[in-house]
Amino acid sequence: MIRSIYTAVSGMVTEEAKQNTITNNLANANTNGFKSDNQVIKEFKDVLIMNHQNVSNGVNMPNVLGTLSLGSQVDETDTNFVQGSLTNTNVKTDFAINGNGFFTVSSGNGNTSQNYYTRNGHFMVDSQGYLVDGNGNYVMGKNLTTGTDGRIQVGNSNITSDTKGNLSLDGKPSYSLDLVDFSNYKSLTKVGDNLYQGANPITNANVNVVQGSLEGSNVNVVNQMIDMMSTMRNFESDQKVVQSIDETLGQTVNDVGTVK
Repeated sequence: MIRSIYTAVSGMVTEEAKQNTITNNLANANTNGFKSDNQVIKEFKDVLIMNHQNVSNGVNMPNVLGTLSLGSQVDETDTNFVQGSLTNTNVKTDFAINGNGFFTVSSGNGNTSQNYYTRNGHFMVDSQGYLVDGNGNYVMGKNLTTGTDGRIQVGNSNITSDTKGNLSLDGKPSYSLDLVDFSNYKSLTKVGDNLYQGANPITNANVNVVQGSLEGSNVNVVNQMIDMMSTMRNFESDQKVVQSIDETLGQTVNDVGTVK
């Protein structure tokens, strides 16, 4: 009886985690470059149930009745990296990647600076003339004059880009965006603000950059709403099971020792 409570509660915990993920997906349905998440669920190890009621030649023989799951748990969070639709903005500092790859941005906090990767190419020029993202992180690129990697300073120049992310300022080739990819997307970790961390980035030679466009979220709102309703129903079912078991246990305890 107690085991059945643990099994039902584990289901409730799992469904709550799924609901949180779906809620986050829906909240970012209009976030540029956002990739939806999905909770991968696995069962705890099944327990083999048997009895020894069968008797053969005076010996009790095992009789397999089946298995009983001990509950479920979240195995991992899987991110869907399917391409989102591109929207034309005609803004010179907006960029979209059509296909695989990520932009590289840096927190730029001196010695503690950290590189991150994003699909959100909604960039702007800060007060010092550097190309930055919406959170103030510096967009990283290679200076075509010095050959060094670093921040991209565009000032008031007219920015044009080819499909490989090579930037020209007032018609002069000046920078190339640091565009990378990863051999295994499961190594990427979401760190908030639509940014990722990942080890061993590789230069994306097959990138296709579209200037004046943005990639939309790949969240399918209709499917997420359906999943939300299904998750809530499953949670309510597990909740009713727990309540029913609790009532049964309460009645059992109250009836123990009752003289009839």
